[in-house]
Amino acid sequence: MSAIVAPVQQLLLFTRLQARSCAFAIALLSGVALSTLAPELPVARYDLLLVYGLLLTLAFRLRGWESGRDVAVIAVCHATGLAFELVKVSLGSWTYPEPAVLKFAGVPLYGGFLYAAVGSYVCRAWKLLDLELIRYRPRSTAAVAAAIYVNFFSHHWLPDVRWPLAALLIVVTAGTSVRFSVGKARYRMPLALSFALIGFFLWLAENIATYLGAWRYPYQLDGWQPVAPDKFGAWALLISVTFVIVAATRRRPDGDARGSVSPSGSSAPGRDR
Repeated sequence: MSAIVAPVQQLLLFTRLQARSCAFAIALLSGVALSTLAPELPVARYDLLLVYGLLLTLAFRLRGWESGRDVAVIAVCHATGLAFELVKVSLGSWTYPEPAVLKFAGVPLYGGFLYAAVGSYVCRAWKLLDLELIRYRPRSTAAVAAAIYVNFFSHHWLPDVRWPLAALLIVVTAGTSVRFSVGKARYRMPLALSFALIGFFLWLAENIATYLGAWRYPYQLDGWQPVAPDKFGAWALLISVTFVIVAATRRRPDGDARGSVSPSGSSAPGRDR
């Protein structure tokens, strides 16, 4: 019986840790959901969500759930996301159909919090799961992540090279693994697999967000429809950008401490699985 109970307990603990890592994203989506239930709002919903996002950030910082470094990373993710939104909305990839005062070129300022939530997840998961990267190649991974980010813009005018870039991402992360803790046990996962898994759950979150009217794709304007499955792949690629940003803030000169990046394959305390 213990052979069955122990793995189930580990899975439940892992799920709880993941839920805690998603606290900012869950709170943000909950705010979006609650705002749809209010019959009349004193201000535009998008503007109210911007204030809500700022208050969430402040609350997480005051509670100690985010460090000053985490808030800085989240701010970078917010700015990176806003730049992404400005280009994509201007090209008609999706839209924010509701009015707002703090809305520029069709993009409400709160839109950056959707990317900030992803940054918050990676930061919190790094701490709660005691992440360590093994045989991580920061420069080559960052170069490919930057190319992926640029391609999401340039493919509107130039050939779309996301598949070659996806293959290149697999190449530069080959042999790179993420070591993490669940309770007293240590586990390993290929970095590329973690990108795919996170991308899948971001695609699910995007379905929820568009259903709640956070933004809409053109084919959703006359009635909600599920987000196209190819967006799963897009998120699996895009998460590499956030990951590189967070990883850059976790590197230490000695490079062998847990919660940071280790270029070697040396084992840390705990049992690997």
